[in-house]
Amino acid sequence: MSRDGELYVGLMSGTSLDGVDVAIVDFGQFPPRILYCATDAYPAELRAALQQLCRTQMTSLDALYTLDARLGDVYADSVERALQAANIDPQQVTALGCHGQTLRHSPDSDPPYSVQIGDPNRLAARCGITTVADFRGKDIALGGQAAPLAPAYHRFLFHSAEEDRAVVNIGGIANITWLPAKRDATPLGFDTGPGNTLLNYWSEKHRGAAYDDDGAWARGGRVDDALLEKILAGEPYFRAAAPKSTGTEYFSADWLENRLPASFEAQDIQATLTELTAATIAAALASLPGAAANCFVCGGGAHNGYLLERLRDRLAGCGLQTTDALGTNPDYVEAAAFAWLARERINRRAGNIPAITNASRETLLGAVYAAE
Repeated sequence: MSRDGELYVGLMSGTSLDGVDVAIVDFGQFPPRILYCATDAYPAELRAALQQLCRTQMTSLDALYTLDARLGDVYADSVERALQAANIDPQQVTALGCHGQTLRHSPDSDPPYSVQIGDPNRLAARCGITTVADFRGKDIALGGQAAPLAPAYHRFLFHSAEEDRAVVNIGGIANITWLPAKRDATPLGFDTGPGNTLLNYWSEKHRGAAYDDDGAWARGGRVDDALLEKILAGEPYFRAAAPKSTGTEYFSADWLENRLPASFEAQDIQATLTELTAATIAAALASLPGAAANCFVCGGGAHNGYLLERLRDRLAGCGLQTTDALGTNPDYVEAAAFAWLARERINRRAGNIPAITNASRETLLGAVYAAE
């Protein structure tokens, strides 16, 4: 069993809007052990409301704060179920870290901001566990992008003194972390562009399926090379220098629809979008100051066999595996990361990496909501 004070819970609900990942993590040894993990799907009505809000960016205050409260309860339900399944008393848990559901990420606006909802007061009150939330606000206040935040955890967990590595997280938005073997070398990381978000949107629109299982639909299509080249050449984000981050409010359904040719086969567009994700990740990895010997994939995209094939084809000379090869379930790396970030906050250690976010300095991340 863990040493006292080393059990933490992490919650992550990503830009795919499919639900909440929960991980109970024991940091009493290294590597830490995930004692329990699960994904709880959002209720259909809640998911539809979130999708509508993220796409239109328009709502009333009443609707917004109703969603905030409902999400807080959904998160609390997930934590309670997880603790019960793992036979862990809430009093054994030092804290839980909740990322919240991102509605809009706008670090380059004037003034910059990033909005996540999911009332942490409800988590603390219902679960009886000190809750850490609002991980992005302080980094943005210091001039940073506040994203991606997981690279600090990637460094903690996946660094190797034997080889340069890269971690590729393919969620709704994809991001990379470069981990040089030299311990004193600075890791790098940034969002590369769309991961699953456009793939999921297109699959749901044309097939009624929330995602393209294993990339099977895309595999049967034909890549539209002219469209792919047009998108790669015409999108400024792909050429922008890091530090940089983005979100589904940028790479949105409208962004895609405005770039489609007058006539197309829907399956060919799915194949082209898969190639777009692979191409932009590969280009981002190629831009790093050193070549990674191995790349480790996490996030929902780790289950898209066709996407991984296309990425592997573009990464000649670099091994490509999921984080399973390092002993960590790829579905729960980010949930565990927010358990770790909560641990860093409780122990008053900085959670950001300024070289990645562009913040003016290291800082504590997260607001603390006491259980009592």
